[in-house]
Order: sequence, then C-alpha cells, then structure tokens
Amino acid sequence: MSTLERDLKSPTISKLNELCDVMKVHPLTLLTLTYADDSVYTTDQLLAQVRQELDVISQAGSK
Repeated sequence: MSTLERDLKSPTISKLNELCDVMKVHPLTLLTLTYADDSVYTTDQLLAQVRQELDVISQAGSK
C-alpha cells in the first residue's frame, strides 16, 4: 500500500478492485475522488461529464 501512496507503483484494475473491496467502496468512487483532486472540476462537474460521456457511448453502441 505504501508504494501506491508514494506513487512508486500503479495498481492494476484487479488490484484496484481488491483495494476497493477492503475499503468497501465502488472502484468508480475512488477513481472519481482521484480525478476530482487532480482536476479543475468539482466532483459534481466530473460526474456530470462522466454521465454525458456514458450516454454518448451507450447511444453509439446501440446503433
């Protein structure tokens, strides 16, 4: 865990899932917090952008 905290290693998706299971949070929650801290977006703005992008992807996939 300390190597992740010190940015010496990046977790795989599988490891991210394991960490989130232990923390009892959804992986998207952790990713959202990570990106909200590093961006000019508020959490609400970031979630709105993600919702919009998911809608576009979903609509494109159903055509």
